[in-house]
Amino acid sequence: MDKIAKTISLIKYGITSENVHYQLSPDDLHKLTLEKGMGKEASSGALAVNTGEFTGRSPMDRFIVKDEITDEKVWWGNVNIPFEPAAFDALYDKVINYLNEKEIYVRDSYACADEDYKLNIRVINEYPWSNMFASNMFLRPTEKELVNFDPEWTVVNAPGFMADAEVDGTRQHNFAILNFTRKIALIGGTGYTGEIKKGIFSALNFILPVYKNTLPMHCSSNVGKDGDTAIFFGLSGTGKTTLSADPNRKLIGDDEHGWTKENTIFNFEGGCYAKVINLSAENEPEIFGAIKKGALLENVVMNSEGVVDFEDISLTQNTRVSYPIDHIENIQVPSIGKNPKNIFFLTADAFGVLPPISKLTPSQAAYHFISGYTAKVAGTEAGVVEPTPNFSACFGAPFMPLHPTEYAEMLSKKMKDAGVNVWLVNTGWTGGPYGIGTRMKLKYTRAMITAALNGDLGLYSYDKYHIHSVFGVAQPRECPGVPTEVLSPRTTWGDDQKYYTTAFKLANAFRENFKKFESYANEEIRRGGPQRYGF
Repeated sequence: MDKIAKTISLIKYGITSENVHYQLSPDDLHKLTLEKGMGKEASSGALAVNTGEFTGRSPMDRFIVKDEITDEKVWWGNVNIPFEPAAFDALYDKVINYLNEKEIYVRDSYACADEDYKLNIRVINEYPWSNMFASNMFLRPTEKELVNFDPEWTVVNAPGFMADAEVDGTRQHNFAILNFTRKIALIGGTGYTGEIKKGIFSALNFILPVYKNTLPMHCSSNVGKDGDTAIFFGLSGTGKTTLSADPNRKLIGDDEHGWTKENTIFNFEGGCYAKVINLSAENEPEIFGAIKKGALLENVVMNSEGVVDFEDISLTQNTRVSYPIDHIENIQVPSIGKNPKNIFFLTADAFGVLPPISKLTPSQAAYHFISGYTAKVAGTEAGVVEPTPNFSACFGAPFMPLHPTEYAEMLSKKMKDAGVNVWLVNTGWTGGPYGIGTRMKLKYTRAMITAALNGDLGLYSYDKYHIHSVFGVAQPRECPGVPTEVLSPRTTWGDDQKYYTTAFKLANAFRENFKKFESYANEEIRRGGPQRYGF
């Protein structure tokens, strides 16, 4: 257990502590966490921890160092907040001095399953369970690959270090800062592990398009028996992880991918980070079955026997589990796909007005990609009393250093070159907005996606599709396994006036959001928005 590293030197990072654990196994990290009283074992064998004050990312405390590399390229603003190089250097030194007094855990790993795009990463953690998360989520080198391992990027993760905002240049005591010159992701003051993976994801969202002519995507993907790849874009809670875990298709990955100039799709990661709110073996058997020894549960509530109550959200709605991808049985090895044929934009429309599935034209696809719509429901945040539109450009704005239209134009070109079908899928509400209607049944959404993948929804024609009078998208009139009335959101409401009033309200929100992109977007993209805005 007390395997003190003798094969690795951390002097180049300023770390002089000899109390360093290198490349411990998940089992060892699991045991250490229990021994230190930092976690508990669930009845499934998984390790359960509480991440503390932060149970999700803190977007306002994410910074990028503004220097020669980033100055002219990054889209600066309230998503990409600039940080001074000198302030970073001073804060880094303070974090390293803090870690030198601690027992620390180091892991070498890499991102990007495609050998041509591989990014070697060294992760330095204050907590053993954070290091276990890194083991789950990044790709794991072989013993042979570790012999001459040369890390290109370093993640320094110190949840217990609290910044002094007035002195250190942060907003408050927590921070996640990317430095592209020093190739460091510096994270402190937060135990939320998602900051670790999203730090590297954000770095790749700059590196791949700028230097590798490759589109980074916040999406899941899987591949069918005939080698056809499907891509699922969507914000948290829209079903990316759930819908890509299809027993009839091999999972490539559940969250972060690259689309190369060779027209292949590769996973950035070696694991999955799934939401577990209301998780059940019946609805999501693949994810439920992945929660076993080696998995890391975050902020869940368990009884005295270690049985998790997945419906208990007293700590957070953002309950999570990370696990290595091989906890899912049906996976693509290596995590690479070819021939992308279908793209699904997933949205949880709490207004209940978007069709459960609709086919998009290329201009509509680009417009909806830039918009990145889903909705917050009443009660999820203080002061939210009715559905609220939530737009996140490219379905991942918090992680995108470049202007959204740069990613949208790359996607648009790739979609046209590959001849893919693009679908907008509403996994949200039907029969009325949140509080009146009901959540779309998962079995119906699965049936619609299966029909799209199998070609059962056919080519566009008036007989097969209806053009939505507000959003202009083509909604199929029939779908195997789905009641016909479910396919028409207006029909499910039973009140045309209320339906259209709400639909126009959402259409206007789309238009208002898109104003900030209009000067960057070409005419084709601008034409992809809602067709009408009022009676």
